[in-house]
Amino acid sequence: MALTNLPPHSDHVRLHPVAPHGVALFCLALLTVSCALASFALACATPFAAFAVVAAAALSQRQALLVVTATWLANQCIGFGALHYPLDAGTIAWGLVIGAAALVATAAASTMLRILTQLRTPLTLAIALVAAYAAYELALFAATPFLGGQGAFTAAIVSRIGLTCAIWLAGLVAVCEVARLIGSLGRGRATA
Repeated sequence: MALTNLPPHSDHVRLHPVAPHGVALFCLALLTVSCALASFALACATPFAAFAVVAAAALSQRQALLVVTATWLANQCIGFGALHYPLDAGTIAWGLVIGAAALVATAAASTMLRILTQLRTPLTLAIALVAAYAAYELALFAATPFLGGQGAFTAAIVSRIGLTCAIWLAGLVAVCEVARLIGSLGRGRATA
């Protein structure tokens, strides 16, 4: 994964958890570990919209799409390997749809972050989450005529998963901020 510097005009809407040369690896590790935790705790309700926003806020769109793809692959490995999802056409198809929806959510978050460069970061991240979650849910819902599962799109379920995504986003941003603070303390000691 080739690293590139982010454009300066987007600097204030991006997460900066670590030095630029390590942000892609940090983001990959953070989201993969988070995905593993979410996969075991939430099974089919992995907060991909939150992951999409963090990836889009920390990386270029291309890198974010690659990291979210890797995160989705980890989710599928856990689902089929550890949680013993059935190996049937419907389950595999839903897995692919979830992956596509996660990428759509990442593109939506990245686009929203580019559009809203003048807003403050917390508000921008919240709006990006709404866009990512809406895109994610719409992509999933679009598959229901072919794969079934319309019953999973009740207001209560969609709201609960949306709230779960918001909580995960807050936690992931907090982890990024703690990493940034620890990194800045380390750099401060090195110059002293």
